[in-house]
This record gives sequence, structure tokens and C-alpha cells, in this order.
Amino acid sequence: MFGLDLAYFQSHYAQLAGAFAQNPLPFAALFFAVYVLVTAVSLPFATLLTLLAGALFGLWQGVLLVSFASSLGATLAMLVARYVLSSKVSRRFSAQMETINQGIRRDGAFYLFALRLTPVVPFFMVNLLMGLTQIRAFTFYWVSQLGMLALTFVYVNSGTQLANLHSLSGIASPALLDSLALAGFAPLVLKKLMPWVIATHAKATIYRPWNAIRPKTFDRNLIVIGGGAGGLVSAYIAAAVKAKVTLIEAHKMGGDCLNYGCVPSKALIKSAKVAHQMKHAKRYGLVQANADGASQPSLTFSFKAVIARVQAIIAAIEPHDSIERYTNLGVEVLQGYAKIINPWTVEIALNADAESPAKPCVLRLTARSIVIATGAAPFVPPLAGIENSGYLTSDTLWDAFATLDEIPKRITILGGGPIGCELAQALQRLGSTVTLVEQAKRLLIREDEDVSNFARAALEADGVRVLTNHTIDLSQRNFDALIVAVGRSARLAGYGLEVLGIPTNKTIETNEYLQTIYPNIYAAGDVAGPYQFTHAAAHQAWYAAVNALFGDFKKFKVDYSVIPAATFIDPEIARVGLNEQDAKAQGVAYEVTRFGIDDLDRAIADSAAEGFVKVLTVPGKDKILGVTIVGSHAAELLAEYVLAMKHGLGLNKILGTIHTYPTFSEANKYVAGEWKRAHQPAKLLALVKRFHDWRRG
Repeated sequence: MFGLDLAYFQSHYAQLAGAFAQNPLPFAALFFAVYVLVTAVSLPFATLLTLLAGALFGLWQGVLLVSFASSLGATLAMLVARYVLSSKVSRRFSAQMETINQGIRRDGAFYLFALRLTPVVPFFMVNLLMGLTQIRAFTFYWVSQLGMLALTFVYVNSGTQLANLHSLSGIASPALLDSLALAGFAPLVLKKLMPWVIATHAKATIYRPWNAIRPKTFDRNLIVIGGGAGGLVSAYIAAAVKAKVTLIEAHKMGGDCLNYGCVPSKALIKSAKVAHQMKHAKRYGLVQANADGASQPSLTFSFKAVIARVQAIIAAIEPHDSIERYTNLGVEVLQGYAKIINPWTVEIALNADAESPAKPCVLRLTARSIVIATGAAPFVPPLAGIENSGYLTSDTLWDAFATLDEIPKRITILGGGPIGCELAQALQRLGSTVTLVEQAKRLLIREDEDVSNFARAALEADGVRVLTNHTIDLSQRNFDALIVAVGRSARLAGYGLEVLGIPTNKTIETNEYLQTIYPNIYAAGDVAGPYQFTHAAAHQAWYAAVNALFGDFKKFKVDYSVIPAATFIDPEIARVGLNEQDAKAQGVAYEVTRFGIDDLDRAIADSAAEGFVKVLTVPGKDKILGVTIVGSHAAELLAEYVLAMKHGLGLNKILGTIHTYPTFSEANKYVAGEWKRAHQPAKLLALVKRFHDWRRG
């Protein structure tokens, strides 16, 4: 091409050398400019020019000139590709390019360095391909200059013997190329080693102030602080693998879920639902007849008995989380307040014995690892007058209600999240007049708007007064009871986190293995976030316990890919994965398939024909991105989708599964059928129709 090859340069070497001798600086500047231009427009002469540089300028001056010229030209070529081609490629392959760019932002310098060291990929191709990514121009320049230096040196050195060269293949021998290719793996190996090097250095640094008091032996393999879901599961796992484990709980075993949250609220909701069904018995053809033959529904009950039932249910479940059970499983359970005083030592102020309430005994235990699972407490907003309002929270209302003979006539609930909505509906159904106040523009703000609207309609149908985009004036006491349900805050104070310098920001900051800045101290459950679900706490607890006990050999990254959630109003709301507002916020493309539960036989038979199943899938595919179910038994129906998403099963698999008739679970099959109908192969079916027409003659 253009008649430029090795022989051409050899034949004109004398003329070029003479021109350089007469005007060394202008000639060198012109050579530099030509080299930059050739590289910038990706002409195939860069190798020959590199040889010529060695012949004309010598080894070190040639390397210096070519190194800067080639890097500058390559950067210009990369920028040309970026501004000419990048926008078109990005528009056409947006999802793929975003994935590539995420890798470039994370590891771009390593991979570019590897490509520059490995001459298998032509350098001009590297320039063009990198222009399609979002790598920074300065990063591209310095990595290119450093990465191309070795091969530049080889070719410039060969150029000093230009007259004796017979072909370019003699320069880059197979042995040389192999060695350079192996060198190309160096940054990749370094990438794998760097996290270990960084972690080792960080570990040494963080423990340095404490090394003098590090125990030579440990009393326990694991100490767990907190006897809620996260702590119980962590301790259970440790005992199951025969580790010596101590669980410390200051108050009630079972934590918030058993004593104040999941269990009592669901018991109350069940009683409220039965009361609602009794009130609307006529829907089911059940009407009590009076002596005169007239008919009327009958509804009388004792609120005190309802709360007694709630307490009885807590008592029935308590043995599952009791000290006796966990002691029998091999867990040492101590009741008291725990404080971490150094990375391996926990101080426990044991609760005073009821029979001898003297000053509590203080005990110190050491452990190789510690799991913090202290949970969360209700958040009380700093509203004017709230301290004198006599407010209740989801933690205190149960004991308060236990002292009442009748339900408060007027109840105001602050907070339109899951807890507030559940309590509002249940207490309204049990005879109170409930006002639900939410500061946001709608209830259940994390759900899609159609779901929020459905929830509001359900509450208002029961008589709840719903005020959204609203703040309360506590100076006007127009309630008999005020319940604050605006969220929960992680319990962070009093456990020694400040002394150790463990960072907190609403929750304890942890890495993907649930480790704090001290690799032997872990956090799980509400105190760690990002979810405040009992099942999420138990899920995290497995990772925390296994990593704490076996992390020196193998650690597991906590998996948040499929976390279900439910709001237990009537009808229920349940969700897993993305909903529409999440998908839009994250820029995820999706299709929506819906099935109305009002068309489901079992729902019609149960007089519960309301709600829908909404499934988000990858456009054109049956891969499930997320599911929202609104309707009776929604939380139970969701389990099939949780399983499907966890194991990569699509809607076609659900459609091909036999579902018992008549059940609510058929809704899952029917929504899969809706998706299938929307993706019928129209052309194929047209051919099949013609086939059947032909068969009829």
C-alpha cells in the first residue's frame, strides 16, 4: 500500500539520515508529527516508522520519541472513534455498552494495560474499541504509554540494525511474542491479588492499636449480640456446626418480630378479618333470623378477649425462640447488656436475678468472631407536642391495649407504610374510628401507584379516614389514642461501636460479606440493613455466621437478588424483584403482563374477586424481573415467583406446571398464559391455519 514497506525504508535510509544530520531538530519534529498522524488515522505504517526511528535516532532517543508520539496518536484515534462512532453504537447496543462501561469504570486500566502488553490484538483496533467505551482520555494515554513501552523498545532496538533486517517476522519471534503475551496476564493476576493485598494491609492497620491486647486463646468461637431473628439464626448455625457460641439478649428472646411485630400484628389482623366477615356475613348467605322472621347480621365481641388471644399466640410461639430450646441446641444464652470493648472481647452486664436483685454481675468473654444483631426500634419524629401526646408505638401498644376493656373510640395513626396500613385497617374493623395520616403524597410509597391506590381504596372501604400529603397538629387532641408508625431505626447506641470506630450511617456499615471495618466483627438484620424484614435478617444471618466461622478459608457474598416482601392488609399486597417505578428509576427495559383476580374461579367462589397479578419481564422473553400481587393470599402466591426467580425459571415453566383447581395459585398460571398469548408466533400460526384448512379438503 502506497509502496511503503521495509525495503523502501532501507533504500531511502541514506537520504533520510542525511536530512536528519543537516536539520536534526526540525527533522525530529516532523518525524514526530508524521508518527502521530499515522497512528491517529490508523495507517499501517507505525511499525516501519518505529524501526526507522531506531535507525535514525538511536535506541534511547528513538524510544523516547516513539513512546510519546505513539501514545498521543493512539489517544487521538481513540477520541475520533468516540465522537464519530460511540453515539451510534451506544444507541443500538445500550444495555451491552452499559455492562462494558461498568467493567471499564472498575477495571479499565488493568485490561487496557494487558492489551498493550499483548501484541495479539493490533494496537489500532485497541484504539478504536476503547473509543466506544467511557474510559477517561488521560487514563487511556498514560496506560497506553506504559503498556506499549516494552514492544516499542523491542522494535526501536531492532531498527538500529535496519540494514541487516530481512523481514518483520524476524523481529517479533514466537518466543518474544509468547513472553509478551504472558506479561499481558500480569495485570490480570495483579487485579485478582490486589483485593487480597489491600484487605491484608487494611486488616493490619485496623488491628494495630489493639494487637498488644489480642488474646492468645479465645473463650468462644462466636459471640452473638441480640436474640431476634438475625441473632437466633446466627447462633443456631454456629451450634449446628459444633462451634462454641454464646448468644446475649438483654430483653425478650425472639426480638421484635415475636413480641411486638410480625406475630402479634398478624394475630390481631386475623381477629379483625373474622370480625369483618361476621359483619358482612350476608355476602356468604349467613344471616341470623330474629323471632319475628326478620333477618339481621349479629356482631358482638370483647376487645379485651382479642388482645388476650394475641398474648396467648405469642406465648404459644415463645418456646420456638426460648432460652431452653437454644440451650438444648448447644447455644449458651446469657441475659444481659453486651458491649464490645475491643475487637475480640465483649463485656456483659448480666440482668439481675429476680430473687436477688443486687447489682448485676459483669462478665467478660473473648471470641474469634462477633455478630451484632441488635435489631431496630420505632422511630419517633420530632413533632411539636409529641412528647406530651401519650403516643404509642408498634412496640408499646400491645401492653397498653392489654389494660383496656374496650378499644379506643378514636385512633390516629401516623405513617402510611406497611405497619401503619395494617394497624389502621385492623383497628377500624375491630370497632375504632381510625384516621391514618401520611406525609407523602400516597400510601405505600415504595409500591407502584396503582398498588397504592388499591390499598387506599381498601382502607377507605372499611371506613378508615386516609389523609395523604398531610401533617398532624398535635395541639388539637382529636384522638383517644395516637400510634406512631413512621418507620424503625437501627439500634446502634450502647454496644461499643463508637469506641471501636465502627462506621454507622443509619445502620452499621458492612461490606458484601457483612463484615464491619474489623473483619472478625459482623452485622446482620435490621441493624445492618438494607431491609427490615424478619426473613431478610435470617437470610443475612446465614452469611454472617458462616463467614464468621469459616471466612479464613472461604467467604460468601450476601445475595440480595430475590427478597420478597408483603403488606398484610386485606386484600394483601406482595412483591418480589422490580416493580414499574423501580424499573423506570433504574433504566431497566421491561414488559408488563397482568391478570385480574376478579376473573379467577376460586376468588369468585370465596367472594374475594379483587386484585391482580402484575409480572415484569425482559422485553420479548419470559425471564421474570419482578412480580407484584394484590389480592387474597398474595403473600402465599408470591412464593412460586420467588422460587422461579431464584433458580432462573421463566413464565413458560410456570405455565407448564399443573396447578390444583380451584385454587388461588392458578392466578400464577393464568398470568403466564396471558404472557404467552401476547407472544404468539403469528406467522407460524397463520401457516398452521392454512394447514388445517388444507386438511379439511
